[in-house]
Amino acid sequence: MKLGDILQPNAVKVLVGSNTKKRLFQDLGELAEACYGLDTEQVVTALLERESLGPTGVGHGVALPHARMEGIDSVQGMFIRLEKPMDFEAIDRQPVDLVFALLAPAHAGVDHLKALALVSRTMRDQNVLSKLRSNSDPATLHTILTDAPATQLA
Repeated sequence: MKLGDILQPNAVKVLVGSNTKKRLFQDLGELAEACYGLDTEQVVTALLERESLGPTGVGHGVALPHARMEGIDSVQGMFIRLEKPMDFEAIDRQPVDLVFALLAPAHAGVDHLKALALVSRTMRDQNVLSKLRSNSDPATLHTILTDAPATQLA
């Protein structure tokens, strides 16, 4: 599995206006609908339900919201770079400006976990984070993510 397999170029955005988790999840839902044909409200509900189990802000300004859903066949990714960092109840209490969301089939099993591990490794790379924060072109952001050294699993 490669990040390029789960992250379409049009599933990368830079946002100015999201300032709450609910608004961000709405933006992610709309992005999932536009890119993958998923229902916005189902995506928002799934992300909110997962988030209620515990915040997905993993530290260093990164959040990895994820959820399992009925009606999708494979793991789908979306990346949002926030122009203005927001509180995400992250483990290090730092605001989040880089959000990589994953949606997986309800019964994805190990594929969901592999994808989450892959994204997590990529988003821990300080070089990748620095490049993501210094670029605002979605095509460039997609290239940074999919060309990163940690973006492949054996």
